[in-house]
Amino acid sequence: MKRVSSLRKILVGLVCWPAIVMAQGLPDPVTDSDYRPIDLEEARLGQLLFYDPVLSGNRSISCASCHHPDFGTSDGVSLSLGDGGIGMGPERRADPDNLPEERIPRNAPGLFNLGAHQFTSLFHDGRLEADPDWPGGLRTPMDADMVTGFNSALSAQTMFPVLSRDEMAGSHRENDVARAVRQGVITGPGGAWDLIARRVAALPAYAGRFAAVYPHVKGPDDIAFTDISNALAAFMEHEWRSDTAPFDAVLRGEAVLEGAARAGMELFYGTACAGCHSGPFLTDHDFHAMGAPQIGPGKSASFEDNDRDEGRFRVTGDPADLYAFRTPSLRNVALTAPYGHAGGHGDLRAFVAAHADPAAGLAGYDEGQAVLPRFEAEDFTVMHDPDQLAAILAAVRVPSVQLSPEDIAAIVAFLDTLTDPVAIDGRLGIPETVPSGLPVQK
Repeated sequence: MKRVSSLRKILVGLVCWPAIVMAQGLPDPVTDSDYRPIDLEEARLGQLLFYDPVLSGNRSISCASCHHPDFGTSDGVSLSLGDGGIGMGPERRADPDNLPEERIPRNAPGLFNLGAHQFTSLFHDGRLEADPDWPGGLRTPMDADMVTGFNSALSAQTMFPVLSRDEMAGSHRENDVARAVRQGVITGPGGAWDLIARRVAALPAYAGRFAAVYPHVKGPDDIAFTDISNALAAFMEHEWRSDTAPFDAVLRGEAVLEGAARAGMELFYGTACAGCHSGPFLTDHDFHAMGAPQIGPGKSASFEDNDRDEGRFRVTGDPADLYAFRTPSLRNVALTAPYGHAGGHGDLRAFVAAHADPAAGLAGYDEGQAVLPRFEAEDFTVMHDPDQLAAILAAVRVPSVQLSPEDIAAIVAFLDTLTDPVAIDGRLGIPETVPSGLPVQK
């Protein structure tokens, strides 16, 4: 793993003292029961699909283009360039021969622990959620038209990046998948998902693997996109399960933290931090307006012309949800920069400071904190509009917390103890080749 050697070594006092867990009021440790069971062969199939560009409209990018282990299962930039981008991470740039139409409007989140039962709401705005009252037990942007057959919410989530023009589908002028999306033909024979499934099924190496993993697949024609989604989910759940960080030893009563990390843990659990970043995965799985900087094209309907991202409000229509975004898990947070729904902060200390005092953070935002691939765009329209900044700040309901530079350094030292080398390295790794024969991003 390229980055493991460059990680700052987390020096914690591994002194057995189980009483620390109760003394600090920490969450219960993570156990196997917190996760769904994994079929290893299904995960191996998903590994190939995750790194295979065959799932994208122009066969040019894979899931790993925006979620790569070298960048903490994200991509190291504030807002990605999907289809039409070339290169990896901060070196990614627009392809002059296939220019993207715009940046992907939200930061690519990390993929750690998404196989845990707790993770039932996905995307920054939670627009995909487990809900027993909806078809297949899921509420998604497809509403009642959503197909069934997913093993989890994570599996269903994989269905949507392949439909996005700016993520994986590309332009309708370039490929059949994007044309189907443009025409609104998503499900059924000839729909966008079916077109991708037929591509995969046409490759004998994939067809054989699907038949070996899924009993209902008797031949290539039986492979559905839900099968692809289920395999992708199984891979992510297995590869990036994260419960062997130094902090996990603390939760299991096998160690205590010392020095700055211990001071940071006491600050974290003694201030408002743990109010939202609670539980063993350090998230309440809820939505909060925190005054995070809004950069990039925003999230709006095709007929709208603005750069706003109103977050959870776009899902619920409830004004109380304006500019609210899902609380991210902090597992491996030291490696998942930039931070915020739009990736406004490239530095963890700066983000912690701004998060603690949203008004001061927004007013003093340094645009140099953004990590943006080279692309001609008006990226800071909202940040230059006093009225929009006032609206973002007015939505904040959490109290500010006064932290000194020393406090912030201590909290970051604690957050470093959430770094899990096993999860960062991954368990199956990056395949040398994929059945399509297309290039694998390494």
